[in-house]
Formats: sequence, C-alpha cells, structure tokens
Amino acid sequence: MCTHQPPCPPADSAAHQAARLVAYHPEQGWGLLCNGVVFFDDTGELLPDGRSVVPATVLERAA
Repeated sequence: MCTHQPPCPPADSAAHQAARLVAYHPEQGWGLLCNGVVFFDDTGELLPDGRSVVPATVLERAA
C-alpha cells in the first residue's frame, strides 16, 4: 500500500504504528495508516489480514 520513500513499516512489523496516517475520523474514534492498519482511539487495532489487536486497557485489566 505504501508508496512513500523510505517505505513505512509493514503491518506485521513491530513498528507498524509509525506508518503515515492517511485518514482520521476522530468523531468516530478511528484512523487508517498507509500500511492498512486501522487503529482505534481505545488503542485497539485491526490488521489488514483481519487479525485484531486488543486495546491496552483490556490487557492491563487481565494482568
């Protein structure tokens, strides 16, 4: 997806959140990065392959 030089980190990289923002909808609580990751204001994420990353607050409560 990314056409930037140097290219943004891919969605499966540990640094995937460093990709450029291509769309942001604060009124709906989500944004899209150029590597295809959809991130949510609650810190959850949806990866391009359909996997989800649970919000950090959920992980903190489980610990």
